[in-house]
Amino acid sequence: MSVETKQKLSANAVSQLQELIQINIDSRDGFRQAAQAIDDLTLQSAFELLADNRQDQSDELARFVPWSGKLPRRAGSYSAAMYQSWMSIREMLSSDDRYAILCEAERGEDSIKAAYEDVLRCTAGCVVHDVLVSHYDAINSAHDRIRDLRDECKCG
Repeated sequence: MSVETKQKLSANAVSQLQELIQINIDSRDGFRQAAQAIDDLTLQSAFELLADNRQDQSDELARFVPWSGKLPRRAGSYSAAMYQSWMSIREMLSSDDRYAILCEAERGEDSIKAAYEDVLRCTAGCVVHDVLVSHYDAINSAHDRIRDLRDECKCG
């Protein structure tokens, strides 16, 4: 069993960080695409801010990976490309673009929340745990905001 220090993370911790880096990049790209796909300036601004936040989270996690002699991931996943394609198709076919985009964004937030929850269960005591908790809190707030915007759109 390897010892985890500030200079070296366990292989499992590095693997989990790499996954979260990739997920944050996927989320960033999804929010950027959503911002471009919608005419609502308020939502564009919100999505661009969330994209920037996900980039910051990815960058913050990436600073820990070299402690173990690895290079951090810097690209999203293939599944994210598929998800973004589906989001584009759904947006084009939908009669209510704003609502459809918010539904997809909220679904994406559910996914990133679940990923962080999985990692948080395994990282208690890890040197990056507090950073992960901070990210999770921000993701929860973003999720709730998107859900509320979606619900307002549905009712309005």
